[in-house]
Parts: sequence; C-alpha cells; structure tokens
Amino acid sequence: MSRSLYNKLALFACGLTLVVIVLGAWVRLTDAGLGCPDWPGCYGHLTWPASDSDLALAEQVRIDRAVDVGAAIREMVHRYAAALLGLVVVILAAAAWRKRREPGQPVKLPLLLLALILFQGALGAWTVTLLLKPAIVLAHLTGGMLTFSLLVLLYLRTRPRQVRPNLPQRKLRPAIVLATVVLVAQVLLGGWVSTNYAALACPDFPTCTGQWWPESNFSEGFRLWRGVGVDYEGGILDQQARVAIHLSHRIGAVIVVGIFGWLLWRLFHTPGLSRPAALLSALLATQVTLGILNIVWSLPLAVAVAHNGVAALLLGTMVYLLHRTTYREPSTA
Repeated sequence: MSRSLYNKLALFACGLTLVVIVLGAWVRLTDAGLGCPDWPGCYGHLTWPASDSDLALAEQVRIDRAVDVGAAIREMVHRYAAALLGLVVVILAAAAWRKRREPGQPVKLPLLLLALILFQGALGAWTVTLLLKPAIVLAHLTGGMLTFSLLVLLYLRTRPRQVRPNLPQRKLRPAIVLATVVLVAQVLLGGWVSTNYAALACPDFPTCTGQWWPESNFSEGFRLWRGVGVDYEGGILDQQARVAIHLSHRIGAVIVVGIFGWLLWRLFHTPGLSRPAALLSALLATQVTLGILNIVWSLPLAVAVAHNGVAALLLGTMVYLLHRTTYREPSTA
C-alpha cells in the first residue's frame, strides 16, 4: 500500500468513526441501546428478527421486555458500522506493520488504535450485558472519541507534506494543551449527563428549575460504580442527583468558553493559524448554541445527535492544532 493510499484510508477511517459516533448517539437518544439484548448478534441472528417465527422466538428471550424491531434495527446498524471501522483499523495496523521499516511510517499509533478498537468491542458487549451501566457506557463513548482523535492524528502524521511550525506557533502549544484538557473534561461531563439521562434535569435556561442554584446531590450524581444487575435504561437517579450532573456540565461549558476565548484571541494573532482559529470559533459557537437548544427545545433528536458530532469535531480540531504546533520529522513518526 502506497503512502498516499494509506493516508486516504486513514482519512476514510476518520469519517467512518464520526459516523459511528453519531450513530451511537442516535441509538442512545432513541432508547435503542438494549434493542438487541445479546451481542454481537440480535436475538440470536446476525440481523434483527423479521419473520413472525423470529419475532415469536425473540419474545421468549426477555419476557419482561417487548421486542422493538425499530430499536433492534438502529442498534444493528450501529454495530455494522462499528464492525466496518474495526476492519479498516485492522487493515491500517497490518499495513503499518508491513511498512514498519519505511521512514515516516507510524507503527505504534496504528497498533494502539487496533488495541483500542478491540477494547471498544468488549465495551460494546458489556454495555448490553450490564444493562447500560453508566460507567461502562461512558467508557464506550470516551473510547469512540479517543478513536476518532487518534485516527485524525494518524491521518495528519501520514500526509505527504508536513509543515514545520514557526516559533510563535510553537509557543502556543501549552495553551492548546490546556484547552484540550478542559475540552476533554467537558466531553466526559457531557457523556455522564447522557448516560444518566440528566439532559432535561434543568428544563430552563439560564436558570435551573427557576433557580440559579437548585438543591442538588453531587455525591450521588457522581457515584461512578453501582450494583450489577440493575437495568439503567431511563436512569435510576433522583432529581437532585441529575441536577448536580447537569449543573456541572453547564459550569464546565462556561469554563470552556472562557479558556477557548483566550486561546482563540491568541490563535487569531498568530500568523498561519487564522484558518483553524476560524474553524474552531465556528464549531465552538455551534456547540454552545446546540447545548442551549437542547434545553429550551426539550432535547430534540436532531439537535442532541448533532451536539455529539460537533464535540468530536472540536476534539479533532484540537488534535490538528496540537500536531500543527509540534511538528515531528517523518522519520521519527
């Protein structure tokens, strides 16, 4: 495989990962996470129950839950896309190993991605078998975002033309690292909101249930591990715990906007970085707008799904900025 083809395949993997992330949000937000109670198939099939006989057998799998064919289809579409992504990452890792002696060919990064994809598969299975346990679902969401970020980095490292940053650009790296850390924390908080069904715990904006600081329970809201065997679909936390989670995400959003505003001011005043700064500004404004609309419009599906997708694009942009300000020789990649 030529270097150009490898780079194009890495770019395709980035796009496919974004699709998988969006599909995962679609599945989660339409309560289809347990649409198939088994893994990797669905009610013992590679697809979903379609015939009357298949449906009759499926009804016996979990007598406490009616079969929802629509949810099963959404879940399996997500699994098919994830499986295709896994195949692409295997090809990238295998090609990298074969080309490991060629200058400029990353090897550790593709192998790390392969290990991550395998772990993601295990998390996907545990998500189902542990009945949407929030800690497992959050780990699965985090793995998806990390996969996307690493694939973006792989694409950038294998581009035929690399640009060496100048001194003003290199001086921005600490600020970019800080902003990236804060963004990652906010993405994790957003995932915790989603997995605990706390998005509408505060149905108004900018106040929460008509108050600036309503009664909340942070210790219960951020208890990471709970008992096994509990069905977490729909959430099990009380209102005070969900409010604590939601408020934390709002506070995180204010911190992100403040730090990114400072970073963007510096990016726009650094030669050569105005275009990624403009992209970052547009993504940040879009993300904040989507977050507010999720509240005031009571979590419409399209807006909520887009909120997940834009979060991934923000992370990808930060990976680009980190790469852009820390150029490495191709021979040491």
